[in-house]
Amino acid sequence: MSKQKKPAGGLNIIIVGCGKVGTTLVEQLVKEGHDITIVDKNAKKIQELSSLYDIMGIVGNGASFSVQQDAGIENADLIIAVTESDELNLLCCTLAKRVAKCSAIARVRTPDYSTEASYLREKLGLTMIINPELEAAIEATRILCLPTALEVNSFAHGQAELIKFKISEGNMLDGMSIQEFGRRGIANVLICMIERDGEVYIPWGDFVMHQGDVLSFVAHRKTVKSFMQKFGLKTKQVKNTMIVGGGKAAYYLANQLIAMGISVQIIEQNKARCEELSILLPKAIIINADGSDEEVLFEEGIENVESFIPLTGIDEENIMLTLHAKQVSNAKVITKITRTNFKNVINNLDLGSIMYPQYITSEAIIAYVRAKNASKNNHIQTLYQLCDSRVEAIEFSVEEASAVTNKAIMELNIKKGVLISFINRNGRIIIPTGQDFIQVNDTVMIVTTQTGFNTILDILE
Repeated sequence: MSKQKKPAGGLNIIIVGCGKVGTTLVEQLVKEGHDITIVDKNAKKIQELSSLYDIMGIVGNGASFSVQQDAGIENADLIIAVTESDELNLLCCTLAKRVAKCSAIARVRTPDYSTEASYLREKLGLTMIINPELEAAIEATRILCLPTALEVNSFAHGQAELIKFKISEGNMLDGMSIQEFGRRGIANVLICMIERDGEVYIPWGDFVMHQGDVLSFVAHRKTVKSFMQKFGLKTKQVKNTMIVGGGKAAYYLANQLIAMGISVQIIEQNKARCEELSILLPKAIIINADGSDEEVLFEEGIENVESFIPLTGIDEENIMLTLHAKQVSNAKVITKITRTNFKNVINNLDLGSIMYPQYITSEAIIAYVRAKNASKNNHIQTLYQLCDSRVEAIEFSVEEASAVTNKAIMELNIKKGVLISFINRNGRIIIPTGQDFIQVNDTVMIVTTQTGFNTILDILE
């Protein structure tokens, strides 16, 4: 069964593995007009997804040459392998690279392989090796370094950050308009998004902020702390953390935190895993106990920890543990959620910062797909999908003169719901005014309530 040629404007993409990440990718990439074929050994999953999204499904082993042929590997632009097995993912991509000219992306989560990711990518000719647990750990570490933040997203190779936080009772931002903030704020800070009662706003000058609003601002990394301090927000990184669950995510996170000088204790029920972690993380305190037991948590000092992160494999347990921690302590909490259903319920619970590892994976892959599908001279550097994918923050590199370059921003006919948040010019972060302009070789970050932008030109009407 050979596959049709790619549709106009879209790519032929084969996704091997129909788990949570595979399903998230299908949902996003179908929306963006790509021709998708899924491959999985589980016939029921193939049936469910292919009927739900009107895509082609192949039941079989994605590392089999005949299965890849059935999936149309000869005409594929990209193969994405996201099965539960790192080895299978690498084998799928290696085989595809031998028999076709497509790009290849593999999900690889094992620490042994992750340390060799750049070597494997180069030697196997892969476009990308992505590790959701490691990426989630990096994200969690950024948050724990700035505990008032609900999210910290990094741009311009770490030079600029998009920070999300909630305006608390009594905060001086309550009742302040964006215009007044501009007069009283710090240079090089831009409020680019406000969430209120389930709605998302790109705020205008007379927009008034209120207690309970979730506010996102972009700033140079060095400006973030002084801005937050000025508006009474805590900026000191936590000194210690308690992690429940000792899986891969816990290992990666503990490794990151120890390197930052943060004390780590991990509560894990499996004795053999505790012994492994003791060798892998000699500076962490590893406790062999049931982390879902209230008495255990109390004995290990949950009431006094500065941060608490449940990383069990069960979403419901993570949620209950977070709610318990918020009840008995003042800890900064981060909740890992793997399922994407019941989002409305989850968003109405006070779970602190929420991490969805499969979205971290899909964001990186979608950024690559859009860049591949667009002009060769307008690359997407970074892409984050925010507010349940209703908002996108995208950083484009501008590599040739076009309709957006060398004109004052106020002269550009920019679409509604699009905000140019910063211009990165040779490492200097510029928060733009109407008089600023975009030059060739800049990178430009936009925030938009419209989705699917492939190039910087998409910001124009």
